[in-house]
Amino acid sequence: MEDTKSYIGKIVEAKIDRPMGSKHPKFPESIYPINYGYIPNTVSGDGKEIDCYILGVFEPVDTFKGECIAIIRRKNDNDDKLILVPEGKNYSDDAIRALTEFQERFFESVIIR
Repeated sequence: MEDTKSYIGKIVEAKIDRPMGSKHPKFPESIYPINYGYIPNTVSGDGKEIDCYILGVFEPVDTFKGECIAIIRRKNDNDDKLILVPEGKNYSDDAIRALTEFQERFFESVIIR
């Protein structure tokens, strides 16, 4: 498992497997209001690739290259989420919470910068 904190401040390339507007594979009533993906060739706490939320992109995309500005560390699930944004953009913790609430409301978490 990689230390996700090492990604903060770095430019990262993500593969988007749940583009904005798509349905959650297990919960089809849940629609993704933002792009969601993973960092290829990485390993997260759940044994899969490190997941990421893409903020500041307002259309569905297949890939995204941007800056990691924060991490959502779930306290009751071993699966950190990187927060990626276009270079030079920033979001407050409150904005990150609001934009990821559609999924993160089911978990206890902290935002790490």
